[in-house]
Amino acid sequence: MRRALAVGALGVLGAVTAFAAASAPADAAASTLGAAAAQSGRYFGTAIASGKLGDSQYTTIANREFNMVTAENEMKIDATEPNRGQFNFSAGDRVYNWAVQNGKRVRGHTLAWYSQQPGWMQSLSGSSLRQAMIDHINGVMSHYKGKIAYWDVVNEAFADGNSGGRRDSNLQRTGNDWIEVAFRTARNADPAAKLCYNDYNIDNWSWAKTQGVYNMVKDFKQRGVPIDCVGLQSHFNSQSAYNSNYRTTISSFAALGVDVAITELDIQGGSAQTYANVTNDCLAVSRCVGITVWGVRDSDSWLGANTSPLLFDTSGNKKAAYTSVLNALNAAPPVSPSPPVSPSASPSDSPSPTPPVSPSQSPSQSPSQSPSTEPGGCSATMRTVNSWPGGFQSEVTVQAGSAPVNGWTVKWTWPGGQSISSLWNGQQSVSGSSVTVRNAPYNGSIASGASTTLGFTANGSAATPSVTCSSP
Repeated sequence: MRRALAVGALGVLGAVTAFAAASAPADAAASTLGAAAAQSGRYFGTAIASGKLGDSQYTTIANREFNMVTAENEMKIDATEPNRGQFNFSAGDRVYNWAVQNGKRVRGHTLAWYSQQPGWMQSLSGSSLRQAMIDHINGVMSHYKGKIAYWDVVNEAFADGNSGGRRDSNLQRTGNDWIEVAFRTARNADPAAKLCYNDYNIDNWSWAKTQGVYNMVKDFKQRGVPIDCVGLQSHFNSQSAYNSNYRTTISSFAALGVDVAITELDIQGGSAQTYANVTNDCLAVSRCVGITVWGVRDSDSWLGANTSPLLFDTSGNKKAAYTSVLNALNAAPPVSPSPPVSPSASPSDSPSPTPPVSPSQSPSQSPSQSPSTEPGGCSATMRTVNSWPGGFQSEVTVQAGSAPVNGWTVKWTWPGGQSISSLWNGQQSVSGSSVTVRNAPYNGSIASGASTTLGFTANGSAATPSVTCSSP
């Protein structure tokens, strides 16, 4: 176990303008994304996975290019509270400590979300679930108090389609005020952190989902509900393409008196022009505080390297999209930055992962089969969380029987040539169409009757084959 690293004189809090710019003259072009963004008082960040911090190419690029870090999976609900009231921050702390040791601020992601909840939370409802949400927010924010610049307090609470309404989730069924309660709880837990609502498919100003989120934020601001930021995930693909009204979306949210952040940017196909357009749209709105791309290299993307969605190829080379973004950032008018704020000491060490649910289509909540847990053993079910042309995202729930489980292995066979592109909360091995996933180092122990989850994105048509589970 790594010991927590002491934090140096490094700013993690404050407004975007409280960000140190490069010491070069204002008219000198910066050579990295973070330095170029800092010239106009913004950040340019990336998602970091704790399991890749041993990859020297990965960390070299991330350290050189980016000045904001989001833990890709490690600060989500199933990662930080795998059992009720028992918090585990080791993986989140590894990402945090790496970031601050290398002079970067950190965005927290995410505190309240319908997806990738641990099994114990999935089994709750009503007032019990509401209290569990409150306790989770307090527990996580207490651990990172004073250390996180922005928190994605609530993630993906609005429905896809034309309703403009809330997603039908277990959290929504606790009462329509659950989002407000989450934000008020978060403000009390860490008054210094900026609090964000984060969602996908709210990039196009004409879409009902965008308008639904806009109306919620407007209402919150009018009633004094503490919300500081809106995060546009901006996963662009053929079903959810970049639209020229993107700048209108950014400026309209900003006009409500909140910051706007582009939080999980990837563009399938990696169009240099679209990347430049997105960057310029952010630069055109003073309250657009920064951009985060969802991964370092194409091979690190949750969408799979074959979609070519990021700024560096699988070999770590800069792509044309990188150059277009850097040029756009360097062309922005500079600002005079304020000195950074020094944070308190870093948190202690702790583990786990999970990616964003994003592309266009609504998820299917139907599991592959009902689990029949053997006494003393374990069972597993698979469900499709999301799907899009050529790919899908699934979640596997592993449940213990009448006795605790200490280590588990799940297996399934793909029916039609599917292949996993990214997997979290487990360790996989593949032989042809047969997939074996063993527990990660941090989630092998499951209390009797409790459960844990693993997730993955895959190439091919969505499928939910039968899953077997065994425990030593």
